Amino acid sequence: MAESEEEVHVLVQRVVKDITNAFKRNPNIDEIGVIPCPEARYNRSPIVLVENKLGVESWCIKFLLPYVHNKLLLYRQRKHWLDRGALVDITCTLLLLNPDFTTAWNVSGSCPSKLNFRKELLQCGVLYPEKDLYLGKLALTKFPKSPETWIHRRWVLQQILHQFSAVGHSRKQPQGEAAQADSERSQQVSDHLSRTLQQEIKVCSDAACHYSSNYNAWSHRIWVLQHMAKGNVKVFHDELSSMRLWVSMHVSDHSGFHYRQFLLKELITELYQTPPSTTTTCSSQHQSTTVPSISLHHQSHNQANRELSEAEAAGEEERQLSFTTIFQLFHQEMELCSDLIQAFPGHETLWSHRRHVFYLWHQWRREHQNHCSSNGGNDLGHLMYQDPDLLKDSTQSCTGQDEIANGQKHASELMEVDRVSFPDQRDNKRLKRGVPLPDPPTLSSEHSFVGDIIDRCSNPEQRHFALAYKKWLDTVIGQQP
Repeated sequence: MAESEEEVHVLVQRVVKDITNAFKRNPNIDEIGVIPCPEARYNRSPIVLVENKLGVESWCIKFLLPYVHNKLLLYRQRKHWLDRGALVDITCTLLLLNPDFTTAWNVSGSCPSKLNFRKELLQCGVLYPEKDLYLGKLALTKFPKSPETWIHRRWVLQQILHQFSAVGHSRKQPQGEAAQADSERSQQVSDHLSRTLQQEIKVCSDAACHYSSNYNAWSHRIWVLQHMAKGNVKVFHDELSSMRLWVSMHVSDHSGFHYRQFLLKELITELYQTPPSTTTTCSSQHQSTTVPSISLHHQSHNQANRELSEAEAAGEEERQLSFTTIFQLFHQEMELCSDLIQAFPGHETLWSHRRHVFYLWHQWRREHQNHCSSNGGNDLGHLMYQDPDLLKDSTQSCTGQDEIANGQKHASELMEVDRVSFPDQRDNKRLKRGVPLPDPPTLSSEHSFVGDIIDRCSNPEQRHFALAYKKWLDTVIGQQP
């Protein structure tokens, strides 16, 4: 075993060279690890490469890390010089074994007369962003919670986004063949960003599987969607769907459920944004053009009315579709939560998630109700889904109490309210074409669910969480108007 400074130097140079050669032989290495080995038993390299897995025998790490740490610190203090190739190899080796050493992420070199940092070299184009993303990906297979790795990864992604943004702003209005080339370039940029997004999601997913409740990985995943998929409803919806299986297999991982809560909020915001006010625009134009010459332009007046009606119908149909989608999201999430609570009793994370989702539904319904009231109360959601337990009108709260006795409201009662509230035949036809929606979550249905859990479950922790949830319903939701 190496003991003197010279022997340590030879050992470190050998290990660094072996790791560099391993990546040259197999550029598809996808995981690193430490092989338990207290001492060197054979006269061979401590670097083991099997298929796409890279292993380092543990006995050499206690010599390797202190040595390269000291080398980098001396380099940063300008007391020792390393050429750029050697410096890059040493930093890569160090980061694979200790990714939280911040200096190794930052420091690099290009010429003897100037001290440069890795971030500066990335900005200048000397290093490729993909190389650092790949290096960070490998480090996360061994250290999935490494905060410095996630921080540097976000910085690299920001540089990629800035580069693509600069390319987009620098474009002029092309014509002919230039326009076609510009269109192809735009498609390439879009495809590159899409691939980068999917790769980041996979890295986050792998890190979350390697370490439970990996807050750093889930926070990075949220950041990626906020900066690389903002406004893309399909990406958010696909994420929400793909996460169902994951949370079903990790029912105690609060970070994963928090991610679902983020997705649900973003989808609601995107889906129910107010459509472009085409109705207001058409109305103002109609008033300014038809009033002075109504007797001379009767035909154009009728045409403007038809266009206005079509715009109103399109806007109303879009709002109803958005509401239907939002309601289905809430229903599916509550249904998933119910299934998991019954299948895996005694997990506080599931009850916390149910509390958050029901509160989000309750708040959205109230805001939606106020918005509809200010617009005349002609929205499908305002008329169709109101919690009878939270209404002040005694006649409304007493209606259908027999049906609510078991904690469920029948669809026939909801449709009867719809028929009374929609005199417009166009709306009735649209409702008949659609698939009847399930009953919305209500205070009564939640009380019924909790009652069933308490009566049927013998798990003491499950009973404790159910009683706490019931108390929350009474003190928080039940006290709100």
